[in-house]
Formats: sequence, C-alpha cells, structure tokens
Amino acid sequence: MTSIAESVKHKVITAMSNKKVQDLDRVTTDTTTSSQGLTTDFGSKISDTDNWLKVSDGGTGPSLLEDHIGREKLHRFDHERIPERVVHARGSAAHGYFKVFDDSASKYTFAPVLTDPSRSTPVFTRFSTVQGSKGSAVYSLAPSTRLVCPDAGVSQDTVRDVRGFAVKLYTDEGNWDIVGNDIPVFFIQDAIKFPDVIHAVKPEPHNEVPQGQSAHNNFWDFVGLQPESAHMVMWVMSDRGIPRSFRMVQGFGVNTYTLVNGAGERHFVKFHFTPELGVHSLMWDEALKICGQDPDFHRKDLNEAIENGYHAKWTFSIQTIAEKDEQKFDFDILDATKIWPEELIPLQPIGEMVLNRTVDEFFPETEQVAFCTSHVVPGIGFSDDPLLQGRNFSYFDTQITRLGINFQQASPNTANRFMNHHRDGQHQDRIIKGNVNYWPNRREIGPPIEPKNGGYAEYAQKIQGLKERVRGAKFQEHYSQAELFFNSLAPHEQAHLVSAISFELSHCDDPIVYKTYVNNILPNISIDLAQAVSQNVGGALPDHPPDTRRPHGKRSDRLSQLYYAPKTPTIASRRIAILVADGFNGKEVKAVHAALDGLGAVNFLIGPRRGQVNTDSGPSIMVDHHYESQRSTLFDALFVSSGAEHAKALVENGRAVHWIREAFGHCKAIGAIGDGVSVVQRAISLSDVNFADPSGGDDVVTSYGVVTTGQYGVASAMSDVVAIASGPKGFVSNFAYEISKHRCWDREMDGLISHVAF
Repeated sequence: MTSIAESVKHKVITAMSNKKVQDLDRVTTDTTTSSQGLTTDFGSKISDTDNWLKVSDGGTGPSLLEDHIGREKLHRFDHERIPERVVHARGSAAHGYFKVFDDSASKYTFAPVLTDPSRSTPVFTRFSTVQGSKGSAVYSLAPSTRLVCPDAGVSQDTVRDVRGFAVKLYTDEGNWDIVGNDIPVFFIQDAIKFPDVIHAVKPEPHNEVPQGQSAHNNFWDFVGLQPESAHMVMWVMSDRGIPRSFRMVQGFGVNTYTLVNGAGERHFVKFHFTPELGVHSLMWDEALKICGQDPDFHRKDLNEAIENGYHAKWTFSIQTIAEKDEQKFDFDILDATKIWPEELIPLQPIGEMVLNRTVDEFFPETEQVAFCTSHVVPGIGFSDDPLLQGRNFSYFDTQITRLGINFQQASPNTANRFMNHHRDGQHQDRIIKGNVNYWPNRREIGPPIEPKNGGYAEYAQKIQGLKERVRGAKFQEHYSQAELFFNSLAPHEQAHLVSAISFELSHCDDPIVYKTYVNNILPNISIDLAQAVSQNVGGALPDHPPDTRRPHGKRSDRLSQLYYAPKTPTIASRRIAILVADGFNGKEVKAVHAALDGLGAVNFLIGPRRGQVNTDSGPSIMVDHHYESQRSTLFDALFVSSGAEHAKALVENGRAVHWIREAFGHCKAIGAIGDGVSVVQRAISLSDVNFADPSGGDDVVTSYGVVTTGQYGVASAMSDVVAIASGPKGFVSNFAYEISKHRCWDREMDGLISHVAF
C-alpha cells in the first residue's frame, strides 16, 4: 500500500473509531512505527536470524539441535496453517458500520440494532467463494479431459460459484451474525442433505478434479436427481454466478428468521442487502481469462475501492410476514429453496451497511473470523426452517473444529461485552479473577439476566405433532419459482444462462448425467431453455412441457440484475484503461483523465512500457502499466486519444489492437477522439458501428457503446460533464454514461461481438 493510501486509511480509522476498532487496537502491533529489534516468542533478543547454529572448523559442519532460535522459527512456520473451511474457504473481508434510518422496524422487533437510529453498529463482513479450497483452480476441467491448470495451486476469485455474504454485527446486546449468500435460495430444503450436496459439488473423490467449479459429473448427477435444487441452479448458472465485484452483489440471509416486538408479537423475516452501485456481472469469457490474469481480482477490487475512498455501501431491507399469515401463500415460507416474491411481500428498507476499512492482517481477521447462524440478539429469533435448524448446529461445530472451543475469544469474534462461567479449553487466553466459576454461587457473581432487563428469551411457540422424518406438502413443488426466475431475465441474461448450463453439461462425460438434466429437469422450467441446451450438449430434444406441469408464464422485474441499476448514473470506482503510445495527445489525455477522475473513476495509463511515454508536445507522462502486463478484462472501459504517431503505433501493435477487440467483445464502453477513432474503427472493422469523423468537430457519436468525437479542445472540456448523460455534445459526459450502464448488451444481442475475434 502506498504512503498516501496508508494516510487515507489512518484518517478513516480515526474518524470511524468505535468500540470494535478500540478492541482490535488492544491486540494490534504496528511494526511500521516500532524500533524494536527481533526477539523470540518468549522475548529474548535475536542476534542472527540467517544462520543455524553449527559445529564449524572453517567449513560447513553439522547443525545443532540445541539452536532454540532456529527450532522456534521452523516450529512456528510448520504450524501456521489451521484447518480451512470445508466451504467458503477462500474469502475477503472489510470493516465498517451498520445504521438504521429510523425506528420503523419497532413494530416488528425490540432489537435496538434494528430500531435505534442513534446507534452506529460496527460490522465485519466476509465475502467468499463456496466450492473451491483456498488453493482452487478453475482451469481444472472434467475428469475425462485429464487437463489441469498450470497454476493449479492458485486460487481464483472469478469462478462461477455462489458468493458467501456473511456479516458480523457487534451490537451492545451481543454479536449478531447474518450468514448469507449473494443468492437468496439454496440447493436443498433440509440440512441433512448438506453433506450430500457439498460432496457432489466438490472435486470428485478419485482424482480431486475439478477444483473451483461445478462442471463435472457428480454435481450434475446430484442436481438431476434432486429436483429441489432446480431453482438454485438457475441462479448460479445465471450472471449472478460470476459477479463483477463483491461491491456489486446483493446479500441475502437465505433462511427465514423471526422478529419479536415489545408486545410479544412474532413476525417471520428475511434479510436483504442491496448494493448502491447496482448488481453487475462479468461475461463468461472474461471471467475465465481473469482467472489466469489476476486470480485475486475481487480481493484487490474491494481493497482498491476502500483505499481510494469509495466505500462499499448496501441498503438493508427486511421482508416480514405476520405469524398468522404463515399459511397464506402457495409456497412454504420456511422452504430455503424459495424466495418470497416482492410483489407479495414488499421489501422494507430500514438501514444501510457501509464498509470503509480494510483489514490490517489477513489471517487473524479474515481467516479467524467465525460466523454462526445461531448468534442472534434479543428481539431476533429462529423459525422452523429445516435448513436453518441444521445450520445452527453445524456452524458452531465447524468453528470448534477450525479454531477450538474458545474460538469466540479470537479478536474478530469477541463481543463488546460478555460474562459467563465457561472456563479452560484449548487456546484459553482470558484470565478471570475470583474464586467461583459456577451458578448459583454465594457471591451472586454472574447471575442470569431476566428478559425485562435484556436477557434473551425464546418465543413461546406452541408445538403439536408427530415425530416423523417428513417434509410438508408445499415442500414438494420445485419448479414454479425456477420458471419465474428464468422468465424474469432480460434476453441477454437468458442467453448467458443457456450458455452456462451448456458449458457445464458439456464437461460431463457420462451421458446418463447430461441427458437426465436436459430431459427430466429443464423441461419443467422452460421448454425453450431445455431445447436450447439440448442442441448444445446432446440428449433427446424435448418438444413440449411435461404433462405433469403447466407453465404459469409469470415474471418479476426484480429478479433481473437490470432492475438494480442506480437511479442516478455513476462511474464511481470504475476502472478506466487509457491506451497510449509515443506521440499521444498529452493535453487531451490529461483533460479526459481529470474529467473522469472528477466523476469518481479510477484511471490507468496503459502504454508500450511502464515508465515515461512521449506526448505529441510537451513533457512525457508516466504510464502505469505496459500492454502485456495487464488486459482489458481487468478494466470497465477503454479510451484511445488522438495523436497521429501514437495512432500509427497502436494499429501496428497486435496486443494493442487486441485490447480494443477484447473490450468490444466483452461489451464494454470504448471512447476515442480524433486519430484514436481511426484506431478503434480499424480494430473493430464492423459497418454496423457508427463513428464520428476523425477530423471533424466536437459532435459526439455513440453507437453500440462506442463513443467517438473528432476533437476535444479547451472549449469542449470546459462545457463537458455537467451531468452523466447522453447527448450530441460532451464527450466525457457521453462516455461516462455508457460506462455507467456497465455493458452494452445490444452489442451482444445484435450479434456484433460474434464477428470480432477476441
């Protein structure tokens, strides 16, 4: 991190100091300001950390076991790793705060964290992939291919997968964990099936292939025989499975919880986080390439945004159903494979979460944080959701395996205050003075707290029934919401979903597997979907929906990512690549760079070398990266300036041309001025795309997300960027507008990208 970024981070920490930050400060050592030399763990000063103690007579003799300094160094290194999570092993995290807007939720709950607008509750949020290990590799393909990624020990962020979205809120009443995902449903209804679905999606047991993806026989065999997974499969195979950024995903609590208000009334509830920047995804070709080009893309993105002052922000909403209305719907509200349609149960925005501080050290914070669905505070409780009931047991058990029985003493897990009679166990580091460690005791130390004084009390729920291994009648319907999801997608989203399922099933080499899914599952969701996938991967071509189910044809705008586009266009934190060569128009680049920077974009100059690159007049400019060290996949948009010599050099450079073609193929905004227009025009070579006259005036032409103009002088710059919008004038304003749309999907749907090699 640069000194400037460190300074910004320090200011943020100081400004946002809260109880949790102060608690972390207590166990934080700042080595950047310490003048202390090396010591052993027991405090003895070390004079030599480079040479093992040996017997020497001028040459190299045997090393001595008595070297306690060398032994300690290796012992500590040998034991640095702890058991990784079985799922969600690879994660990234950040600190921040949660705050409600008002007390509107008090009609549902008495929990102050959800009703007291004067509070700012510290949070620690961890994002993760689910399937792969910490060292997973997406390029490992199906077992039959026997192909393994050359970087098979490297983890990738952009695999197709569910993303974990776990939030720990450090409330004054205790820690509250919302352990969710970026998808609102799950593969299974009952927690007893969790080992099965995870075993199926994990690498196949005979050869540990593939890592980091679900494109293999076992996963699709399982979901083809487990229809309850159909809805979740639709979500994962959609663009939701390859997000652009952690900052651009929704967060869902997935399970059904309960809220209890001051009058003792109970409501069922689901929790939602909606990103300020909108919900955006990568394209599949782009995601695959980023896996090799920058395996830590999402991690870097989160840190880069926060350190540049673009804090990640979500609106927090709830859906509530009164206890008396539980049976009012045609689906079971406790079924984790179902959403609560917003048309029936509207979202109620009640607060916001902001992430504004990166971690100081990855292992003790991101790796040792432990989330448990059973961590709730008074006013929030559990439902009979059978998946949640099992998670409440499993998560607690998992953390004990990973971190020991005292896992809640690790810094990111400690509550603001706690008192109990728990003692001893592995990794106990609390010293508790006193001569009693039980209740009741003669000194009345550590008594239970009555509910009226804040003690947790379970809701008095009446239960009557038979002890059976069964599921309710409404749990038997599996396809209605899967169809609703597919119907609700925009045309480009549907096309991507077809391609994704086709890709996955094409890597299944057992005909039973792919034929089962194509013939038995997909026709129940959409006959058009089934036919499209069948043509790609094989299997009987279905010609009508199953007789057992009639399609309902319903759709919901809220299930498409397009619905969540920011109401006010923004390019805040978007990464813009400015492609230059010797002889580029320096004044023009500086003007466009400044204008985009003023709108919140993060700009990078990409040139023939990292270092000084000559302008057409005046001093040279320092370039951030060279053509080969980065790719267009790592940026949101591309700009090419004017300059005759520079334009000639770009056209003659195959890699530079590929930058433009690839950005075009991934539907990204491309901007060009003057001679740069000719460069883009020649790289794309499509008559369907209209361009401005390279030698013309400052009128702007926008065509399929390609924004061009003939010149950009002082007058143009001074009148530009009044607002991010389209229009006949204002190059940056128009360019920013195209960037704010994330991608130009018409370019794909009209078939243009299929004519460009990238």
